Formats: sequence, structure tokens, C-alpha cells
Amino acid sequence: MTKIAVYLTGSIAAYKGIEVVRGLQKMGHTVRVGMTDAACQLISPATLFALTKEPVLTDLWDEHATPIPHIELADWADLAVVVPATANIIAKMATGLADDAVSTTLLATAAPKIVVPAMNNHMWMAPATQRNLKQLEEDGVTVMTPATGRLAEGYDGKGRLPAPDDICQFVAAQLNKHQQLAGKRVVVTAGGTREDIDPVRFIGNRSSGKMGIAIAKAAAQAGATVTLVVGQVSVPLPSSPAITIRSVTSTEDLLATLTDEFSQADVLVMAAAVADYRPVSPATKKIKKQADDPHLTIHLTETPDVLKTVAQHKRADQLVVGFAAETNDLLKNADHKLATKNADLIVANSVAGVNGAFGSTTNEVTILEKAHLPVKWARMSKDRVASKLIELIRTKLKQGD
Repeated sequence: MTKIAVYLTGSIAAYKGIEVVRGLQKMGHTVRVGMTDAACQLISPATLFALTKEPVLTDLWDEHATPIPHIELADWADLAVVVPATANIIAKMATGLADDAVSTTLLATAAPKIVVPAMNNHMWMAPATQRNLKQLEEDGVTVMTPATGRLAEGYDGKGRLPAPDDICQFVAAQLNKHQQLAGKRVVVTAGGTREDIDPVRFIGNRSSGKMGIAIAKAAAQAGATVTLVVGQVSVPLPSSPAITIRSVTSTEDLLATLTDEFSQADVLVMAAAVADYRPVSPATKKIKKQADDPHLTIHLTETPDVLKTVAQHKRADQLVVGFAAETNDLLKNADHKLATKNADLIVANSVAGVNGAFGSTTNEVTILEKAHLPVKWARMSKDRVASKLIELIRTKLKQGD
């Protein structure tokens, strides 16, 4: 079953976290625990150790712990659950603060995260808390809404921790959601292709690869077997047993790789920024400046239309998602791509100006589908765009079953 890291923080409801741990174990999951100093004031780490038979992470400097305990636990977990989650830990997660064992481990965790808040209703409704919760959701964190009922202060209000059984069922539902592409094979392209001018120069673009890599991670977290075909990227590549990485350089390389991969795939997501032209005859030696001529003429020819070429072989049971990166006439150009490339969906995004998609951590996209009106998504993190896109893909695959 799933390896779940449960993090207890300093709410009076921390004792219910013990019941959540026990409930998750009864479901068959393997559970390990981390606790803040405040949580340790309310319940004993020894209790959680007795239940899990695993050391409880409370201190980054424990001489008996593994050399880098927060990274070890972060890498171990398939899912992180913060229960109860105080306003303090929510604020730390939203701002990337890492000043104790729990916040540091959460920041290092690439696995999906669930936050179950518990606090006074005034703290819950505070603009800062609501702002932080919105940021967590934009970052792809799942937030379980607290219950309304009797609070520790002696009056009713919203902020009460839900019943442990309800929390366990919520976690189970999210785990099922995160396995929405189990058994599916997804091919994702990311980054830019390069076309050689000479041995030291090339034609390329400013794509960082962030969007495609985020989609590959989201697909893997959803249970898919993923092949990530990457060109030139400026961000680290994912390290996951569910993701196989194939590197390419040119547009021809990309086409050859996809021709090999697509027939075995259920889904293709073309997020790569493909060079549309290449030099007709790349120089075999570095082109030197000519003293008598300050100009250089390079004859270019079109590269293959990768999306169109691959998608024309699409079977009825396959789904193809293309990207349209435009500087102007975004919807017009994206709609033309949808009509001519045989893709099922086109994700249109602007790459113009300071708010353009290239290199940014956020994206603002519009989804185009034949016989449907365009659907514009609000600006959000690329991780969140990736999660929403994977959910949309799951819906489309289910409709085709």
C-alpha cells in the first residue's frame, strides 16, 4: 500500500492525529510521523513510535537519526498529510519557510500533500490564513475544509478538526484520485529543440522545460507510466521510477523518438517548444568573421511538423494534447492549430512580455477543444496547471472508454 508521512503540529486537536495514524494503518498503509515542538508539548512522540514502530522525526539535529533526516523522510513518502495543520504551519508552507524538522521536510517533499487545518474560527477567517490557503491550493496542495462545531474556546465556530474517520476517508479518496491514470502510458515532451548552425552555434528558443516537466510529474503522481522526452531545459529533470527520460536535440530527433514511443502510448502531451526552421547546410567548422563582409546569410528550411505528423497516426483510443505558444493572436492561432493538427486538445499560452510562459513559474492558459468554447484558466503555478490538465485528460479518457 501507500507510504504516508503524517505531520502533527501544535493544535489542541493533535491527539486526534493519533487516531488518524491508526486509521491509516488499518487501511493497510505504512505510516511514519513527524512532529513540531508544539505538538510534542501536547502528545508524546513515544506514543507515535509505539504505533508505527518507526522513529518519529522531531529534530533535524538528532545524533541518532539518519545523516539527512528531512530528505530521507521526504523521499520515502508517497503522500504527506499534515493533521492537524495550524495557521502557523500553513503560513510556513505557503511562503516556503523551513525553520524546523516538519517545515523543512515538507518543503523537500515532492509527493502530493494534504493539509487538514484545525484552529480557532477567527484565525481560520483571517485574511492572511485565507491568502495562505489559496497559495497552497495554487501550489497543488489539497486542503480538507475544517468542520463547524464546538471549539476548544467553548463556543461553536468553523475550524474544528474533522473526525479522524472522515479524515482517513478523505485521504483514501485523494489516493484514488492520485491513481487516476494507473495502467496508462503517457508521453510528455518538454524543453526546446536546437538546430545547429555550426559546431558551436544553434537556433533555439527560450523554453525552460518547466511546464512539460510539471506535466510529467503530475502524470506520474496520477499513477501513469511516463516517458519524458526532453530537449534543452534549464531546470532539473525529475527523478522518479515512474518516469523514463529520453533526451533529444533537434526537431528531427524529437520526431524519431515520438514515432517510436507514440504507438505504445495512451496519451501524448506536446509541451516542447519545437524549432520551426533549421539551416539548410550547417557548417562543419565554426563560422568565422570575414573582414571584408560584416553580414552573414544563413539559408533556412522548415523542420518537420512534429505534432501533425505524429497525430495523423492517432488511434481512436489515444489522446493527443498540443500546446500553442504565441506572442500575438493567441486564440486565432491556437484554433488554427486545433483544426489542422489532429489534436484532441490545444493548450494555448502567451509567451509575450514579462508575463509570458517562457521561464516563468506560473502560466495562464486557455483550453481549446473541437465543438467546445475555449475555456480560460486563471493564472496559477505551472504545477497547478499540470494537475488540472491531468485531471482533464483523465476525464477525456474516461469518456472514451
